[in-house]
Amino acid sequence: MTGGSRRSGQGAADETGRDACLAAIARAASADAGGVPVDLLGDYLWLLAEAAVTGRRPRRAELDAVGVLGRRAAEQGVSAGRAVQLYLSAARRLWQQLPQLTSSTDSEVVRAAAEAVLHVVDSAVATLAEGYAAARRELIRREETLRRELVDDLLRGDSDLGGLVGRAEPFGLDLARVHQVALAAPRRRLPDTDAAISALEGVIFDRLGDRDVLVATKEGLLVVIAPADAVPTERGARRREPAGDLGRLMHAELDRMPRGGPWQVAVGRPHPGLYGIARSYEEAREALLTAQRLNTDAPVIDARDLLVYRVLLRDQPAIVDLVQAALSPLCHARGGAQPLLDTLEAYFATGGVATEAARRLHVSVRTVTYRLDRIRTLSGYDPNDPRDRFTLQAAVYGARALDWPRQPLPGPAS
Repeated sequence: MTGGSRRSGQGAADETGRDACLAAIARAASADAGGVPVDLLGDYLWLLAEAAVTGRRPRRAELDAVGVLGRRAAEQGVSAGRAVQLYLSAARRLWQQLPQLTSSTDSEVVRAAAEAVLHVVDSAVATLAEGYAAARRELIRREETLRRELVDDLLRGDSDLGGLVGRAEPFGLDLARVHQVALAAPRRRLPDTDAAISALEGVIFDRLGDRDVLVATKEGLLVVIAPADAVPTERGARRREPAGDLGRLMHAELDRMPRGGPWQVAVGRPHPGLYGIARSYEEAREALLTAQRLNTDAPVIDARDLLVYRVLLRDQPAIVDLVQAALSPLCHARGGAQPLLDTLEAYFATGGVATEAARRLHVSVRTVTYRLDRIRTLSGYDPNDPRDRFTLQAAVYGARALDWPRQPLPGPAS
């Protein structure tokens, strides 16, 4: 009885000593991996020690437990590299602490133990990585869902402000700042959205040096919400409008992608607060739609440049009446109204300089002056009279917005 008690006490002491040794190894491995929590090792060190001594390979349930630890590492924000480093460092340090191996002269014993330990390391690290990857995929899907829901609510502008502030904080979005919204539309089907989002996030974060940027997708478009006061200009360049800077930055990056192009980017004006985001989005969306109606292929569209079209199209019956009255008589010209309309547009765009208008139209100055005279004769409006010029220019804008004369003017019921 006494001998049995002595043996039992000796076994307990050995086990206590082994526990202390494994705990010391775990702490050292944690330090090697940059302070990764020790509890992410679980029973891994016991599996290694048992494999070295007995050659036993881990059971499926034991490996599944390692997979759970991999998931926990991902959820705690531990990088995959540091998690793997923890396991490899623990194996290296444990091997150095096995006295029956470090002092053994039997190569077969050492070889068998090494093979058993390496099998555990291989199986455990692979299972750890699988669990980590599965958790990261779930986290990414969850984050993408939260991001998309947040973007939808921000762009709609009718959600609870307090709730949105809390939801925006994990994404680094400060709703008290002045923001602007940019939309990027591919001419063909939207390519791999993850690649496009990653590309935009990378270049915008790098150039803006600010986390207060959100990139997502909505209705087949790439959406960027960015602080208006953080958009940079090139060194030595004259300060441009922030909208143009953000649009050019986005277009230059998207244009490098192998699919989806050519891209067209529309940028809304900067506005403060939560409802400013929704307002900037509506401006960018209307600018994109208006540019499509105008058949413009400009790569970057600034909403402020199309404000006049928004004004005109808000009262469509009035603009239809203006185009009908001022420009429809041009249809009686030889060649139709389009050449005369193009001449008016070029003439007004050059500040009434016939020579420059001729250069843009690739015609002679005499042709321009002849067409201006025909416009005055047919319509009764003189392009050189300040009072008539405003009417004609508004009518030209309206014609472009309505795609006239390519398309017939809408009827009274429209």
